[in-house]
Amino acid sequence: MVNTTLIVAIGAVVLLAALGGVWVLWLKVRREGQRLIGEARKEARRIVAEAEVEAQRTLRDADVNARERLLSARTEFERETREHRLELASIEKRLDQREVQLEERALVLGERERRVEELELELKARDRVLLEKEEELESAVAEQRMRLEQIAGLTTEQAKAELMRTMENEARMEAANLVKRIEDEATEKAKDKARRVISMAIQRIASEHVVESTVSVVDLPSDDMKGRIIGREGRNIRAFEQATGVDLIVDDTPEAVILSCFEPVRREIARLSLERLVQDGRIHPARIEEVVAKIQAEMDEKLFADGEAAALEAGIPDLHPELIKLLGRLQFRSSYGQNALQHSMEVAWLAHHMAAELGADAQVAKRAGLLHDIGKAVDREMEGTHLELGREMLKRHGESEAVIHAMECHHGDYDPHSVEAVLVTAADALSAARPGARREILENYIKRLERLEALAADFKGVEKAYAIQAGRELRIIVQSGKISDEEALWMARDVARKIEAELTYPGQIKVTVIRETRAVEYAK
Repeated sequence: MVNTTLIVAIGAVVLLAALGGVWVLWLKVRREGQRLIGEARKEARRIVAEAEVEAQRTLRDADVNARERLLSARTEFERETREHRLELASIEKRLDQREVQLEERALVLGERERRVEELELELKARDRVLLEKEEELESAVAEQRMRLEQIAGLTTEQAKAELMRTMENEARMEAANLVKRIEDEATEKAKDKARRVISMAIQRIASEHVVESTVSVVDLPSDDMKGRIIGREGRNIRAFEQATGVDLIVDDTPEAVILSCFEPVRREIARLSLERLVQDGRIHPARIEEVVAKIQAEMDEKLFADGEAAALEAGIPDLHPELIKLLGRLQFRSSYGQNALQHSMEVAWLAHHMAAELGADAQVAKRAGLLHDIGKAVDREMEGTHLELGREMLKRHGESEAVIHAMECHHGDYDPHSVEAVLVTAADALSAARPGARREILENYIKRLERLEALAADFKGVEKAYAIQAGRELRIIVQSGKISDEEALWMARDVARKIEAELTYPGQIKVTVIRETRAVEYAK
């Protein structure tokens, strides 16, 4: 019991002590809070005072700024007002000047109106006088016309016809002179450009002068070989000629025999066969037939290889195989002694270079130039001209219309519709007409010259005609009393047109008409 009371007493003492500490702590906190509240109130009063001072200062600054802006606006307004007043004064001054000018102009216009009215009156009076004079002139002209008709013995219609005929002759002469001048200028310019284009094309190719013949010479190791070629009772030579279709000529030429044939492919087969027989040494009918058959098979391969080489050299590798084979056959075809394959290559390059110079399709021109005579490879075996055969083969083997058209126009049988067709024709003429390219039979050459001279002699007023420069120029001497200078110009044109229509010739023919007047007097 005592312990319990003691514990309770101790607890009460502890509790009282705790309560006393708490009370002391509360009193400290209260005093600290009152102190902080006092300081806060002092700080608030200070801030409020500073804010009031700042507000008053801001109001004063705003008032000063407002007064300054008002003063600036008033100054700007007064300046603009002054400028507007000056501008209005200037406008008013100009209006006053314009008004004065308008008044002066009105006075001038009034004066002009008065003068115009006076002029109108004068013109009306002059019109009346002119009408009277016109009537007098018409009557005088009619009277003069009647007198002229009586004096000249011609009616008015006859006189008009005579005058028109005279004027027509004068107009024709003037037109001839004008045409001559224009043609001279155009010809000179065309010649310069043509020379440049052709010279550029010719400079880029190097052509050999190859002349084909109808015979081939085969060299022999000795004259004893001639007897072996002839054989017993001529059986070897007969077998050779029968197998090849070529004439074998054994004459007194030392260590050589001659093969004669118009078909160059057969002649080449015979030449190769004979060379191989001579090398082999075994010459008898069976061996001859065997060698000839073998050479014929090899010739087909050679034709294709040569045609392919020509196509590759021309830069056209995509030709049809049949066209390549026909192209190879052209090396054994000639025209007036000119090798057809070399001629085709030459035409291809000439047309290509000229087309490149003129901005045309150079590939079409080159392709058509290479294939323009392809029909000559088969024209001796098939019916039709080489143009028709060539056109048919090109269509059959997939060539373009542009190439076919350029090919078919090169002899003038068709009108050209493209620049490439004209260039192929020109290149063909250049290749055929160059020196040494072709040779002509004397009889045909003389006939062509005589035909040229006879054609010119058919024209009225021609005194003499001469074909010179191997038929490249025709000079015509006319009678000066019958042909005038202007008529000589027309005659040259007419003769040239007639030559184009009636003759076939390579290149071009120059027609020169010569007219002269000679005054002769004798001193006695």
